[in-house]
Parts: sequence; structure tokens; C-alpha cells
Amino acid sequence: MFSHKRFRVCAIVGCAVGVLGFQSTARAEEKSEFARGTIDLGVVVSQVGKSVKFYTEAIGFKELPAFSVSADFCADAGLTDNQALSIRVLALGDGDSATKLKLMEVPGVASQKSDNAFIHSQLGYRYLTIFVADADAALERLKKAGVKPLAKGPVALPAGLPAGMALMVVRDPDGNLIELIGPKH
Repeated sequence: MFSHKRFRVCAIVGCAVGVLGFQSTARAEEKSEFARGTIDLGVVVSQVGKSVKFYTEAIGFKELPAFSVSADFCADAGLTDNQALSIRVLALGDGDSATKLKLMEVPGVASQKSDNAFIHSQLGYRYLTIFVADADAALERLKKAGVKPLAKGPVALPAGLPAGMALMVVRDPDGNLIELIGPKH
């Protein structure tokens, strides 16, 4: 069962981390109440193997060691209604500050699919933005994995945003929107 409380907590933490990124220089020199300036994102998927393949082969994440959490712990923490979790961890970057995507499926549970037609189709977290070093290389990686950008992507960013940058949007195996932004070479 989906936990709205957990998402609200994640949203508050995510907003707090984002706000801290725009601190004044004087405030930035103070010690932060956060141990890291990045957040991890947990995503429940329908087929974890298929999703791991998409995020590693098509997007470029690397897989880290997986871990499991017992049903009792998940219930006590408010994560699930007494369902155990096996979590596959993917990283974008290196070290403790790397962005981590934690993918999990919960067998035997009929999870509801999100309406991902467009970013405005449903409230809540709507897409991931991943900044790439080379939009053309990212497009080639996608093509090699059999993934096509949506609409007319990649498209140049409009005037007023960084010049020479392109944006393309793709869908993961569950239809979640992934936005890739980077320079065209």
C-alpha cells in the first residue's frame, strides 16, 4: 500500500535540501543540519529487473550492492503494511554524495500505476532531471538500449535558459518521465 505520509516527509526533506542550495554565502559557511546535500529516491516498480536494466543501460546509472528490509521493520517505520522490501540501489556519480535511486517491487501487492501522460496529469513527484555531459552521447546510449525520446526530443532549450543545451524526455519501463539535459556537441 502506498504511504502518502512518507511522500510528504520526502517532499519536505527535498524542499529543505533545495532551499539550502540557495543560501547566502554567510549562511553556507554555517554547519548544515543535513549530512548530505543530495537525496535518495525510492521508486516502487512493476518489474525490478527490467527497471534496473533501463536505468543502467539506457540512462547510465551504476548498480551498487542491494539490501533487504524485514516486514516488521517496514511496518514499525511506516514504510509498508507489513511487507518486506528487497531494494536494488543505483548510483549517479561516485562516493557518499552520489544521487541514489532505490528500486523495489513488492510481490503479491496490487500497486496502483501513476498517470504519467504528462507532468501535469497527477499531483506529486512527476519526473527526474538528470544532467548529462553530452546530450548526443546520451541519445546514442538511449538508441542502443531501444529507448526513443518523446515528442521532438532532443530539443534546444529556449532563449533565456543556458545556450547550447538540449532537453529530451524518455519513459522508464513503468512510464515514469525522465528528463535528460546537456550540451549538444
